[in-house]
Amino acid sequence: MSTYSSFKLEVENYIAHLSFNRPEKANSLTKESWAEMKDAFESFSLREDVRVVVLSGEGKHFCAGIDLGYLMEVGQLTQTNCEGRKREKLFHHILYLQDTVSAIARCTKPVLAAIHRGCIGGALDIISACDMRYASEDAYIVLKEIDMGMVADLGTLQRLPKLIPDGVAREMAFTGRKMPAQEALQRGLVNSVSADKAAMMDEVMGIAAQIAAKSPLSVRGTKEMMNYSRDHSVEEGLRYMASWNAAMLMSNDIQTAMQAQMSKQNPVFQD
Repeated sequence: MSTYSSFKLEVENYIAHLSFNRPEKANSLTKESWAEMKDAFESFSLREDVRVVVLSGEGKHFCAGIDLGYLMEVGQLTQTNCEGRKREKLFHHILYLQDTVSAIARCTKPVLAAIHRGCIGGALDIISACDMRYASEDAYIVLKEIDMGMVADLGTLQRLPKLIPDGVAREMAFTGRKMPAQEALQRGLVNSVSADKAAMMDEVMGIAAQIAAKSPLSVRGTKEMMNYSRDHSVEEGLRYMASWNAAMLMSNDIQTAMQAQMSKQNPVFQD
């Protein structure tokens, strides 16, 4: 168990299960929450006992996004009698929050988001940075910033159009409407929809267990290649793939996998 104040962390059988843990505040994200989330995902990349990450929420909702009190606190951070310095401070603070979300995308281990009930505002930034998303039947997803007189600035506008049709992403951004779980499934935003949270968690933890049983070097390489290829041309992706495998292909994991297949046993890979 971790000592995080805003999260609950359990690591077992190479699966890190990180849960938003402010249920009395709908898991809204405070200053401490952002710092802890960044620390957690950066540490997952380095931990040999973690091969896959599951992100969920305690209580009634997955996550209600940024805490409104923290928004007001951000305004106080930029207090100065120089308008230029005030804007510079705000600019760098936004970059910090963006980098916190990007730490999820940069995490070398696959990240599975398990969404129940509300996934609102900044929570959509977060799940957009995950590798896969799963939902319960009662889940709904809202790009809420437009109703607050804001432009979403932590990654949703950049990542969401790569996950769902551009027009649908724009509709969500311009209207702030709720996208229910079944529509999210239809649009390809989530991989599947389960009857309730318990059933969803069973499915997600089962998929996480499958990933954790694979070669950790291969899983990390696969994520690296898929992320790179998403943002580059096919030719660039192929050349990067060739360079990667020229460096990484001859690993002990290949021998372990081949021996396991020949003996018809499950492979056991080193950390």
